[in-house]
Formats: sequence, C-alpha cells, structure tokens
Amino acid sequence: MTTLLAFAFVLGVLVFVHELGHFVMARWHGVRVLTFSLGFGPKLFKVKRGDTEYAISAVPLGGYVKMAGENPEEQRTGSPDEFLSKSKWQRFQILIMGPAMNVALAIVLLWVVLMQGAAVPAYQDQPVVIGVVTAESPAARAGLRGGDRILRVNDEETPTWEDFFMSIGAKPDRDVQLTFLRDGREEQISVRPEAQTRYEVGDIGVLPDVYPSIQSVVAGDPADKAGLKGGDQILSINGQRVVFSPQVQELISQNAEKPMDVRIRRNGEEQTITVVPAKRDDIGMIGIRITNETRMFKPGPMEAIGLSVTRNVESAGLILKTLWGLLTGETSTRQLMGPIGIAQISGESAQAGWVSLFAIMAMISLNLGLLNLMPIPVLDGGHILIMGLETVARRDFSIQVKEKMFLAGFVLLMALMVTVIYNDLTRISWIEGLMPWRN
Repeated sequence: MTTLLAFAFVLGVLVFVHELGHFVMARWHGVRVLTFSLGFGPKLFKVKRGDTEYAISAVPLGGYVKMAGENPEEQRTGSPDEFLSKSKWQRFQILIMGPAMNVALAIVLLWVVLMQGAAVPAYQDQPVVIGVVTAESPAARAGLRGGDRILRVNDEETPTWEDFFMSIGAKPDRDVQLTFLRDGREEQISVRPEAQTRYEVGDIGVLPDVYPSIQSVVAGDPADKAGLKGGDQILSINGQRVVFSPQVQELISQNAEKPMDVRIRRNGEEQTITVVPAKRDDIGMIGIRITNETRMFKPGPMEAIGLSVTRNVESAGLILKTLWGLLTGETSTRQLMGPIGIAQISGESAQAGWVSLFAIMAMISLNLGLLNLMPIPVLDGGHILIMGLETVARRDFSIQVKEKMFLAGFVLLMALMVTVIYNDLTRISWIEGLMPWRN
C-alpha cells in the first residue's frame, strides 16, 4: 500500500506540475484551454470552470492539456484564442513550459533536500585510490591492484570516487578503457563492468582505501569482554580486508559462536583481538556500533540553491550522455526504468522518510522534463522540432506529413514503453522465474 500511495503521489505531483506549465503559459498568451486532465482515458471525475473542464482520468500514467484549435485536423474558426492562431514563438513558449516546470521542480525539491543537511561518506570526494580489489572481479581479472589511482574512464575525467562510481555505473556489460596511475606512470587497461543489483548498475570490484571504525561498545557484550574499544579502526576479520561497515556486520553475523581474529588499529598501532560472537536469533552479534568516516554537510539557503542548480546540471549531463549512449550502443537498455520500477523506488524512498522521497522525486522530475524535450513527434520536443523545421522551410507541413511523423514517434514510444516494462518485470524475482530465457 505504501508503494502504491508513494507512486500515486510522486507521479501525480510531477504530471500536475508539467501540465500546469502548459496551462499557465497557454492562458498567458490568451489560448482557450478546453481540458486539463491528470491521466488518460475515461474520466473518473470532472468539473467545469469557465471554458475549461478539469478532470481526473482512469489511466494515471501522464496527463494532458487540450487547447482550442490545437489539432490541424479539427475544424478551426480562426479565432485569436486558438493555439494555431498564435505565432510560432508563442506556441514554442507554451510547449517548452511543461518540461521547464519539471526542471524547476527538480531544483526546488533538491534545494529542500540539501537544506536538511546530511552525513556523507568522507571518501566520496577524494581521489580514486584503490584500497581493495574484490576477488574474481573484473578489476582483478584486468590486473588492477591496491594503490592504483584511476584517472579516467574512457576519456572522461573521474577526479573523485563519486564521479567514478557514476561513470562506471552507467556502463554495465560494456568494455571501457581505464587510465590509471601506478608508480608514477600512466597506464591503460580495458575492463568490462558487471551489472549489479536489479537496476543493472555497472561495477568492476574496486573499493576505496578506507576502514570502518567502532563508534561504541556495549558493556558486558563479547566485544567489551575481548577488549575492543570505541575509536578502534577495524582492518580485517579472519584475514579478510574490510572497507565498509556492512561487511563487518555480515562477517560477524555469519560467525556466531566461532572465534574471529579482528585486526584493529588503535592510536596508530595495529593488534589482533580474538572475539567470539554470541548467537542471538540465529545470527552472531558482539555488541558494537560501527560506522565509516563521514563529514557533515549542511549548506545555508543560498549555498543550497546554488548546489541544487549545479547538481541538476551535472545530472542533466549524465542523462543526456545516457540517452546518447543508447543511440550509440554504449549504454544498455537494461538500465531504463518504467512505471513499475518508479513505483518500487518511490515506495522504498517513502519508507526511508520524506527527505529520501523528495530526493527521488527531484531525480524523476528532471528525467521527465528532459525526456519530454527529446525530438520525438508526440512529445513536446517533437512538436518543437516540427515547428523549427517548418520555420526553416518557411512553410507548414501538410497534415499527411505530420501524421506520418507522429505515427513514427508513437511507434518509437511504444517500443520504448515495452522495453522499460520488460525491464521492470525482470526485476521482480518471481516474475523473472517464469521467463526461461532469463534463467
């Protein structure tokens, strides 16, 4: 139920804002709006105010604003309040305002999120110096090792771990060229990131050179009895190098009532302490609270709005690279997400709290705005493209030509919809189990 409510809220707000942009600009230029609908298909609820009918329709995957004289096939009176009676510049403003409102909403939502502040991993904005290469990973097979500093993915600079993870994450099952620094010399290797998680995120199996630390120890529990203390840095468990706190928790839970050799660093000196996890609810526990080093990030209002704009610009660049990658074959279509995927991620974000929900809304709103600007007939960007071509040609295209363009756009959108829904279904384990070609 949480997932459905979160999905309805997210999609409802984003569609409303998008259509509101078209509606307001149309009214600004004196265009008569006949219908403002959230959803498509049969109208479940409607009310008329002035010339406009406001409706909620049965299929909640979008919405529309119907304007007088908008369709060349319909009979026109030539009245000045019809869409096609307006200049191309005015029509451009009406069309662009929907996507622009989605982009503006993304900036506002992310600004609100940033204003709340957060503890972010300290390594995130540090150089990409490898601390651990996971066994049997693409990086291990390619010959990367601890201490190597990754400089570029293909020709893209990756000055920080955040940049690196974003770049690699967008290239699952695609060969990439890594440029790295080893012993003062630049070298290059080819590596093929593996798709991880249900969202097919690329990963090569390298981790930063960081260690988790014990934040506190529960008095009387195994960790306390063994001599572990708050502030100890955990280097390895049973000889296995650890990087993130979930790794430590997993190893402890798997070793209930079994002695573990915990290698720590305390006051600059290393030592090994043996701990025997107690068995509680069939998992091992030693009574510690563990965390990785973080830095607090809480910008002021003006700094937050600047950061929101900057991050949305960066995200827009990544979205456009992904779209270009789809055309060139560099990006897998498996990374595309449809309505079921949006519903899942909305539900998960809602359970994590309103800040997470607003953050995911900002991301989806930016995607929606940019995707609507794609030069595909049927979308806002397609309408703008046709107007631009008509301007260059200095004549309006015939209805027959426009019909063929819109049909091609519709077919392309349907193919895209089938692809994203298929991706969504394969991320649901029991449905994927019914697909023999996926097993």
